[in-house]
Amino acid sequence: MSLYLGIDTSNYTTSAALFDYEAFRAKGVRQLLKVREGAKGLRQSDALYEHVKSLPALLDSLGIEGGSLRAVGFSSRPRDMEGSYMPCFEAGILSGRSIAAACGIPYYEFSHQAGHIASALFSVNRLDMMDSEFLAFHVSGGTTEAVYCRPEDGELKTCIVAQSLDLKAGQAVDRVGGMLGLGFPAGAQLEKLALQSDKSFKVRPCLKGADCCLSGLENLCMEMIDKKSPACDTAKFCIDYIKATLEGMLLALRPQYGKLPVLFAGGVMSDSLIREYFVKKYGAVFALPEYSTDNAVGISVLTGLKDVNG
Repeated sequence: MSLYLGIDTSNYTTSAALFDYEAFRAKGVRQLLKVREGAKGLRQSDALYEHVKSLPALLDSLGIEGGSLRAVGFSSRPRDMEGSYMPCFEAGILSGRSIAAACGIPYYEFSHQAGHIASALFSVNRLDMMDSEFLAFHVSGGTTEAVYCRPEDGELKTCIVAQSLDLKAGQAVDRVGGMLGLGFPAGAQLEKLALQSDKSFKVRPCLKGADCCLSGLENLCMEMIDKKSPACDTAKFCIDYIKATLEGMLLALRPQYGKLPVLFAGGVMSDSLIREYFVKKYGAVFALPEYSTDNAVGISVLTGLKDVNG
């Protein structure tokens, strides 16, 4: 048995996963960090503390047998770019390196973003996409980016080619959800509310080249709430706005990157309204919803592939 451990300590989720390379299946466990009711997020120091508390129990729950691990992988940074850093990833780095040292096995470092992409591809049996170029949209509470992906030296290499210049899509979802009295994080609740609306909004996204700006979405939703618009319509407008923005970014990238295969990953991309639109119109690949939110499965898969393929 060739087992590979993956650890991911993002800003809102502690997660760990075991990847069995021979059986080509993965088992993941995760726990949302505790966010005070009414708060819009967590300070990095608080996130780091929560990860340190959560990891031991999660690792225990995986039932790792002594001597079965071949290597350990962990998220050490948000993105594959110089200077990319968040303190919350120190919890995964510390745990991963300690386990590797104690077991006498190698460890590998990856970006949280690469893990998201690999997890999405693994969930729909499309790891073959990593053998050639493709575009990936990573859309979450901390990221709204289009990423050019390519294979290099047996690894998945990523480069950001477009991004939000202000508010991230997940932040917008949570803020609008907060205005509507929804809990944090608000994504699943906002989607459920939006599905009750029969409205279809024509949105003009704010784009600067292929980059986008989403801060106006918060203000527009506040105006709808002030005008007593039904909550379901406000929720639907929020999702339609994000959908139109992502489409605008994709079309703006077409002159340079052509019609490369497109993957959508990240917590916001578990939304069924967004998924159905891009699958139908562009043949896009989406992670299964349970693999869209932060999880360590992609890190464990990348660890196994890196160890086996050198």
